[in-house]
Amino acid sequence: EIIERWGVDMDESDFEGTLVLEQMVSINKLDEFFEAIDSDDMQAALRLMKKAQLDAETISLVLKKMKDADGKH
Repeated sequence: EIIERWGVDMDESDFEGTLVLEQMVSINKLDEFFEAIDSDDMQAALRLMKKAQLDAETISLVLKKMKDADGKH
């Protein structure tokens, strides 16, 4: 499971989604990132977040939020 591999404890109140979006913009992949999230494509989201050099805690939390949403956008 992707989340378990990246599983790092992070308090969700510490999460700043804007930073994720800013990183996606910096690598010109914002639209692709939104497409990955909209289609629940965790592999694509993970690849993009790694490319954007997000830290493991942030990646873990984004993947958790994607899983928790489970198609409920």
